[in-house]
Amino acid sequence: MTVKTRTFSALRPLFFAAALLVLFCFTGYGRLRAYADETAAPPERVTWNACYIDGSMVEIKGELSGGITSPETAAGSDQNLYLLELEPWDDDVTDNHFTTRTEKKLGSLEFKLSLQLDTAKSRLYNKFIACIWDGTRYIPVSEPIYINNPEAVAANKDAYTDSYTKKGLLIELSQVDDAFELGVGQVIVNIPYNAIFGEGIDYTYEGETYHFNKAIVEAYDRTISTFSGKSMLVNAVILNGWNSSTPDLYYPGTQKTAAANYYHFNSRTQAGYKDIKAVASFLADRYSGRNTNYGRIQNWIIGNEVNNQQWNYIGPMPLSHYVNEYERTFRIFYTAIKSTCANDRVFFSTDYNWMNEANGSTKYGAKEFIDQFAALVSQRGNIDWNLAYHPYSIPMTEPEFWDDSATGLTNWTETSPVVNFSNLAVLTDYMQRSGLRDREGNVRHIILSEQGFTSQSLTRGTCEELQAAAFAYAYYLVDSNRYIDAFILSRQIDAPSEVATSCAFGLWTTDATTDNNITPVRKKYIWNVFKEIDKRSRTLETTEFAKEIIGIKKWSDIIPGFKWTRFEN
Repeated sequence: MTVKTRTFSALRPLFFAAALLVLFCFTGYGRLRAYADETAAPPERVTWNACYIDGSMVEIKGELSGGITSPETAAGSDQNLYLLELEPWDDDVTDNHFTTRTEKKLGSLEFKLSLQLDTAKSRLYNKFIACIWDGTRYIPVSEPIYINNPEAVAANKDAYTDSYTKKGLLIELSQVDDAFELGVGQVIVNIPYNAIFGEGIDYTYEGETYHFNKAIVEAYDRTISTFSGKSMLVNAVILNGWNSSTPDLYYPGTQKTAAANYYHFNSRTQAGYKDIKAVASFLADRYSGRNTNYGRIQNWIIGNEVNNQQWNYIGPMPLSHYVNEYERTFRIFYTAIKSTCANDRVFFSTDYNWMNEANGSTKYGAKEFIDQFAALVSQRGNIDWNLAYHPYSIPMTEPEFWDDSATGLTNWTETSPVVNFSNLAVLTDYMQRSGLRDREGNVRHIILSEQGFTSQSLTRGTCEELQAAAFAYAYYLVDSNRYIDAFILSRQIDAPSEVATSCAFGLWTTDATTDNNITPVRKKYIWNVFKEIDKRSRTLETTEFAKEIIGIKKWSDIIPGFKWTRFEN
């Protein structure tokens, strides 16, 4: 691109231009940072109002405010405002990413670009940045903005189908008949992103062909179609385990570490970015429900407990940097999924450490993470993210949660160290804040996608009735809270590795010695409580035993808005 610049008189003092020259770069932290004097920043400031698909076009609207740099300076010698376009992985505006320009004028701005969908030049995932030109380089004067309505181009616009119950369970496929008898309405499926690549299935996306592991995919076909075929709402958790043969799947420089169970997805290189959007669009299309042999996924959870790098390792970094990288990744997944199936829902998950155990380097408080993620998404193009939360009792080796305040870790303030079932309304009250709501002003969808109650107390041994009472209390709290869509219990059958740590969460015992192919041996007390908890004719009778354990006369005394109040004696 050729840019016309103003010619300076040889008599103009050199110090005048030098004093006002501002050199900016766009950093990986998602902020504009000066190379030189921060106080010499140009007055131009673009605030974006919208970036959306309208037919075959992308419309971008904003406001230019703050002033116009004097044309008598190097930074103001060019009187145009430039719109640069970058792929999500790329933060460097020094390359020529020029898209279009307009004359600098304070007030409203509007740009229109061709979407070029389904081509190598598609703008569906790209970000846009406003810049000025100082004769040698672009200077950013805005944050990036992304398209926020990718669902507009989805071929599949089938309606979201709510489950008939909030009751969910982590199921062993071999025991699906038991789950059906239990009346399970929601189920979790963990999908290994790192194992998807291989041979047997060729998939073309945006002009490139990707190769996926046929055996792995077909195994998930059987699992997902079995669950959704029995009217269970499938929640898929996308997890990135370690695979040394696919280095492009990991953030640059990441090494395998014993401190991590899973790793952050690589959205920081072009190859990694392409892998994410290809896998996400492939999975969303395959599990759209259009083919009953594949089944249907409606909820997608990107990573696990992402406020703790034990489950989403990328390497030590400040929270602001970490959230910037996760938001980049989440948005690619979101765009791929929503541009395929318009009404699917996309979530991220956190643990219960609301403001606890944060070290600012590899562990972050869930509240801080949610706040910074929400702010960044809003700034860069608000999308309909949702929250999957894990409110285990504390410690997890004891089933009851109603006395968790004795640990000093739970209270009824928004700064509680832990938010779990003992103070669950802290979470749902907080999520009602205006800054956390979706584009339509609604409270975002919240699911409790993982929690369990042990039947093997670390201090008291076997306590199956206590486990069942804890489940009953927790389920009633959720079922009576209109802001929570699902309660997915972990798990159907005890996992030997968890039992070894006094976390016997299952509805069934097992005599297995490993977590592979575990089989049930004996139903615990909780099994029948789980089965009957959401049945009007049986629920109160089934949970009567728990009142004495908890120390109450009526459930409505401790459950705000208790759903079954009118049936209590």
